[in-house]
Amino acid sequence: MSSERVLIIDDEPQIVRFLRPSLTAAGYEVVVAVTGGEALKAAATQSPDVIVLDLGLPDMDGKDVIRELRSWSKIPIVVLSARDREAEKIAALDLGADDYINKPFGIGELTARLRTALRHAAQKSGEQTRLKAGALDVDVLGHAVTLAGKPVKLTPKEFELLAVLVRNSGRVLTHRQILTAVWGPAHTEDLQYLRVFIGQLRQKLKPSAQAPDYILTEPGIGYRFNAEIG
Repeated sequence: MSSERVLIIDDEPQIVRFLRPSLTAAGYEVVVAVTGGEALKAAATQSPDVIVLDLGLPDMDGKDVIRELRSWSKIPIVVLSARDREAEKIAALDLGADDYINKPFGIGELTARLRTALRHAAQKSGEQTRLKAGALDVDVLGHAVTLAGKPVKLTPKEFELLAVLVRNSGRVLTHRQILTAVWGPAHTEDLQYLRVFIGQLRQKLKPSAQAPDYILTEPGIGYRFNAEIG
């Protein structure tokens, strides 16, 4: 059972009535805010471990809540919204949201995403430098990658790209975030360049059609490193 505190920021009573008992049953302590102003106060005074945020709030846009929170807090944020346009998702993620789920949604998916966001936050606080997932072993500090015990030869840029994905394991990274981290702010529009490198990495990490996918595509948004491989 979880003991983390989750702050729900949503002004739809039916969503709150569904989420509060569902998350309580999953072991979370639940705090609710229905406006952006209440949310920012609760985030500062209630010490939530993770936030579930709707973008459509009565007093301010949810993206402004993300922007304000990220000016002082690293609390993981999972956006839960009916806005399904790619531009909205990209904007929220670029501002610092950790994940994005469309309404309608399943509670199983939401709790899984919350666990991933919390795990990522814990890893980031200690900085993720070693990751084992399935047959893959990535040693970021040692600049070494093995697959099924065999060394994987990567170019310096391929390794840098993989390291960014690994450090953010389970989190959706937008094209812009990845390009800025690996190639710098002057290359934020070089999507084809990124696709080529992602393709090369996938080929080296997926030697056969039956092998698992370590790098997942979020269509129109970016990529997510999949560490949920046994």
